[in-house]
Amino acid sequence: MSVPHIPCLRFGEAYRSFNESEVNDYRDGSPKATLSQVNAGIIRRDLVQIGKAREALARFSTRELVDISAQAGDLFLNEDLPLGEGSMQSAQDYLETLSSTSGLPHVMVKRNMDKIHYALTHVELILNGLTRGINFDILDQGHGEQAGAPVCFYPTTDALGLVMPSNSPAVNSLWLPSIALKIPIVMKPGREEPWTPFRLIQAFIAAGCPKEAFGFYPTDHEGAADILRLCDRALIFGDKSTTDLYAGDPGVQVHGPGFSKILIGDDEIENWPDYIDVMASSISDNGGRSCVNASAVIVPKYSKEIADALGKRLGPLKPLPVDDPNAVLSGFANPKMGEWIDAALDADFAGSGASDATEPYRDGSRLVKAEGGTYLRPTIAHCESMEHPLSNREFLCPYASVVEVPQEEMLRAIGPTLVVTAITQDEGFKKQLLRASNVERLNIGPLSTMKISWDQPHEGNMFEFLYKRRSIGVAA
Repeated sequence: MSVPHIPCLRFGEAYRSFNESEVNDYRDGSPKATLSQVNAGIIRRDLVQIGKAREALARFSTRELVDISAQAGDLFLNEDLPLGEGSMQSAQDYLETLSSTSGLPHVMVKRNMDKIHYALTHVELILNGLTRGINFDILDQGHGEQAGAPVCFYPTTDALGLVMPSNSPAVNSLWLPSIALKIPIVMKPGREEPWTPFRLIQAFIAAGCPKEAFGFYPTDHEGAADILRLCDRALIFGDKSTTDLYAGDPGVQVHGPGFSKILIGDDEIENWPDYIDVMASSISDNGGRSCVNASAVIVPKYSKEIADALGKRLGPLKPLPVDDPNAVLSGFANPKMGEWIDAALDADFAGSGASDATEPYRDGSRLVKAEGGTYLRPTIAHCESMEHPLSNREFLCPYASVVEVPQEEMLRAIGPTLVVTAITQDEGFKKQLLRASNVERLNIGPLSTMKISWDQPHEGNMFEFLYKRRSIGVAA
């Protein structure tokens, strides 16, 4: 049986390269598609002409592009869409194929599909949050009056560069508003996850968006570096070693480990059993693969008891068939990644100061071969202090530490954190949390760290990244 070929898209036009790679099933290595691989020279050549992509989007109003986005969301979720040369892909085919190459069970793929659909069908809500209610006419004209004051905005780039990951389809939600903001995309897809961005692009085009707005360039490290270097604004996803390279570049928005955390205040710690559900779901939802998964629980006391309760809840979890609606663990597209994480955890547990609270409740090894793939079962580390290397780590699996820290030291101890869920009613502690500069998103009360609000940016404001405000005077 022949497998489909996914081409490069140059201004929306399919381009087949002489160089190809395979996207393989994580279980048996069988090819699910071949993928055109282009060199950096093609990307550089196309970026010289990127103005025509901007012009194509500029012919549409923001309102029209918002409506196109909503239609694209429905097409993405439900309809057959082109997949490469002469092939069509149904929504069910997409779900099953993505599951087979990413290791995500069907229920998690469907959940990610629903998130993307929601984002596309609520672009108006998202833009309202990002722009703080700026009228669409002002975005179209570039200037106008808002709340009685003159405003003017200009784009910071002709294209948004994207170097995408393979671990979670829903991260594609982050670039979706750029189309309504009339900024074309230039993308390197994740090696094991071309499916979601390619399907999204086809959904946009089918909904009436100009195809010139989309560059889809499977490429190597040099090509990825050129996307980041030549696009004045770009997003990169990766581990800390990758994202640290761009941490000081204002033109690159870095999306790496989130080190998201749950904090329980002095006033609520006696009620900790009431919050095990929110802790467990924050740690394990989406297979523990999201930057908004909780990777640490910080408490003023009862850390051993909480770690044991989480170990008892999560330790018995095992891989289930990919189509089982109760599946909570994901396989590894690259088995060596699972093996490396398992070895890293064993090495850190071998020293003093930390213990594996899931081990007593896990019948067998953490690393398992099951359902045809490689899996890691959940791990809860009880750490004696924040000085232990496991206290502030993040892995692509359900993992979290539980650490005892006095309330007055928590905000200093946790370091930079993407999401904090703070379970407290202490007004003084709330004020400290609201003033904290090391927390990107704050949930007050027993809310999962996975709960985000689309009308509030939790990883940088896309509008403020793609546009700047200037002063303006217009003669009467």
